[in-house]
Amino acid sequence: MEDNALSDAPVEAVSLTDAASVPADFAAPEGFRSGFVSFVGRPNTGKSTLTNALVGEKIAITADQPETTRHPIRGIVHRPRAQIILVDTPGLHRPRTLLGERLNEIVKDTYSDVDLICMCVPADEKIGPGDRWIVDAVRKVAPRTPLIGVVTKLDKVSKDRVGEQLLALHELLGGADVVPVSATKDVQLEVLKDVLTEHLPEGPKFYPDDHVTDDDRDTRMAELIREAALAGLHDELPHSVAVQIDEVMPSPTREGVLNVHAVIFVEREGQKAILRGKGGRRLSKTVHDARKEIIDLVGQNVYLDVRLKVAKNWQSDPKQLGRMGF
Repeated sequence: MEDNALSDAPVEAVSLTDAASVPADFAAPEGFRSGFVSFVGRPNTGKSTLTNALVGEKIAITADQPETTRHPIRGIVHRPRAQIILVDTPGLHRPRTLLGERLNEIVKDTYSDVDLICMCVPADEKIGPGDRWIVDAVRKVAPRTPLIGVVTKLDKVSKDRVGEQLLALHELLGGADVVPVSATKDVQLEVLKDVLTEHLPEGPKFYPDDHVTDDDRDTRMAELIREAALAGLHDELPHSVAVQIDEVMPSPTREGVLNVHAVIFVEREGQKAILRGKGGRRLSKTVHDARKEIIDLVGQNVYLDVRLKVAKNWQSDPKQLGRMGF
């Protein structure tokens, strides 16, 4: 069973090894530094927001619910004497489903490929067992990879509280460098870039200066639709939502319009009813909000067709997970 919401008003992840194999023939001055940096931490600690702020463009979706990020997203920070490739990963967590287990494996594989790992802890939450569990997991998988600490959301608490968190994270990481930042208020971001640069090895440019991410267009569109669908939902539903792009093609009847057809998958009929909303209003809003973001992404008018479909218990079904790219 499917539901359609139409808007006619004008208006798979690559490994770090694959990325590193891109011919590094882009001009770089002597002493240039480059490398891959992974942000890790519990879900919903501001990693995606920080990635977007450092890159200067939205490449990772954000939401109030935990476990929003589903695949490693690479954002590229260009500096005069450095190129920092940020890898925003799903939050490492104790998995409840097969999807959770596979996301954890993706994260652990990423750890072993990067040059630097940043442990992110929000200023407004005390460091707890979950944070210590993540640090232990990182050290087991990547014992030789340097670690630094990032205290996020510093604008949400007092200076004294930020200081306490910095000391606690410094101790948790065995004396590693720690940097407090606010991605939403643009506080200390240049300082963080300086610290990241200092920890990277000398190397070539891996990407041209006009690249901000290596995610393909369809993946970015699917993520924007998922972000719009998640807006305002309760914690119990977001993990069940997945989006696939069925078809993207120029409109045969409207010049300059790109037709985008997508499917939002959920696990149960009741969840589909929630996303559809009374009279289809929630789904219409999802289409409206996602379409605006996709127009900004592709730079042209878009006709967006979104259907809802049930894929029963897809988070725990190996075959369905495979079809969805996990």
